[in-house]
Amino acid sequence: MPQMPSREKLLAWIDQVSFAVVEMNLYLDTHPEDEDALAFFREKVELRKEALKQYAEQYGPLTIDTANDRMSRSFEWVMQPWPWEVNRKGGC
Repeated sequence: MPQMPSREKLLAWIDQVSFAVVEMNLYLDTHPEDEDALAFFREKVELRKEALKQYAEQYGPLTIDTANDRMSRSFEWVMQPWPWEVNRKGGC
């Protein structure tokens, strides 16, 4: 995602690549020799990492591994809206 997407678009992208990562992980559990699937999995893992990093830089961390306490003196990020509190079209 080269441009700066909105919060909603970035969350939707994270949902999409996270789904692909989970599904490919399940597939690879039963097809560990599938090199194409493994390459696809690795590509989606990198896209997910980058999307989570971008989200954390713009809106605060979604996962503990994207939390960077050096960015602030406290855990102010917990005061941000939770992902389910963001008004998302087509959301829950």
